[in-house]
Amino acid sequence: MKGAGQDWAKRADAVVARLRERAWTLAVAESLTGGLLGAAITSVAGASVVFRGGIVAYATDVKAGLLDVPLALLAERGAVDPDVAVAMAEGARRRLAADVGVATTGVAGPDPADGKQPGTVHIAVATAGGRVARTLALTGGRDEIRQATVTEAMELLWSVVEEDLG
Repeated sequence: MKGAGQDWAKRADAVVARLRERAWTLAVAESLTGGLLGAAITSVAGASVVFRGGIVAYATDVKAGLLDVPLALLAERGAVDPDVAVAMAEGARRRLAADVGVATTGVAGPDPADGKQPGTVHIAVATAGGRVARTLALTGGRDEIRQATVTEAMELLWSVVEEDLG
């Protein structure tokens, strides 16, 4: 997926600038992206003013233990679920004392997981004003799905910090 990094790089610059203008901080919770989203944000000069940190919660028990995703939700629906993404974003926001939390969860492939096909991805953003989640059906190989997830998460994050939820 050539150019995907450039897609999110421009949006990352804008997100960091807008967070700085609003004096808001940001935390990330990542599963299938494994740190790529945090890396995209911290690639922006000056990101340290707004970026509180991130939790890479690849394992289900880490989602529950570090991000406070309810065990009952994980048991009922599995980790690849829009409500899990919302809980992850909320958990990152709360645990890292940030104004905004953003999360990614899904299946990058090549094999299905939790009964979900590769490319099934959920992203979410949480602020004090509310929460928003998106479900994606992405195509391509593992790296393409992960890069596309970062791009889509950056777009959702931009829409929230530009307009706010509340």
